Amino acid sequence: MLTPPAALHALLFVSGEPLEKKRLRELLGITSPELAVVLRALGESLKNSGTTLIETEREVELRTSPEAASLVMKLQESELSRDLGRASMETLAVVAYQEDGVTRGEIDWVRGVNSSASIRTLLMRGLIEGREDERDRRRIRYRVTTEALAHLGVTGANLLPRYTELRAGAEAVREEEREATEEVV
Repeated sequence: MLTPPAALHALLFVSGEPLEKKRLRELLGITSPELAVVLRALGESLKNSGTTLIETEREVELRTSPEAASLVMKLQESELSRDLGRASMETLAVVAYQEDGVTRGEIDWVRGVNSSASIRTLLMRGLIEGREDERDRRRIRYRVTTEALAHLGVTGANLLPRYTELRAGAEAVREEEREATEEVV
């Protein structure tokens, strides 16, 4: 069985983005004072590990440590010089066919896997951009950039293959989800 700091480490690692403390308390089944103790313990265990804990009043995130900055830059430079892999192309396609943008959770749902690394690669290359979701300010909505459209060889998202058909299919799925949600409520 995992210790609370190990369980917290796993949750933050898998998330790939900040998690609210409230959500962490729910997932771990602990109180606010207990979470503070677990955060301190995890922070101590991460010293000299290449990763660090970033904590705000409301959220916690796992990040690379400042000492690893030069090494991380080397990796990012090598990533930028490579062709986009299949995972990044799939992620780019999911984003490109959603004119109103798409959240990481929605990308993960479509692809069936965690897309954090692909999103990071696309952001670093300037192929997608993230903006605060107007409906839920806690989420980021990703959209393609003009650089991405140029990379794909089109002047607008509406010129992508089967755009109208796929957009209609996506809208039908959204409508079904809205109806199902309304029935539950």
